[in-house]
Amino acid sequence: MNLPPKVTDRAFARLAEIGAADQGQALRVAVEGGGCSGFQYEIALDGAKPDDLVLEGQGEKVVVDAVSLPFLENAVIDFTEELIGARFTIENPNATSSCGCGTSFSI
Repeated sequence: MNLPPKVTDRAFARLAEIGAADQGQALRVAVEGGGCSGFQYEIALDGAKPDDLVLEGQGEKVVVDAVSLPFLENAVIDFTEELIGARFTIENPNATSSCGCGTSFSI
């Protein structure tokens, strides 16, 4: 059984901190061809579109388009804060390898 991506409470909390919903925005997570491993994530604030999967929590939204959804099945979308910076991250069980930057992967 294929499950949609899961969004952590930390990711929703960060969206609330930056006021995404107040601005009518959602976090868009997409997969595109390219990057050093074949595919790369694109993460940006954007409005929801009619064919998007919408994941909601804490009054905030994360959206995934229909083309990217199969690549993100069972993935976890999170927000991390480390010494090198803070960012949204994706733990993707479908990726067979990834590069050091954390935004490129292969299947």
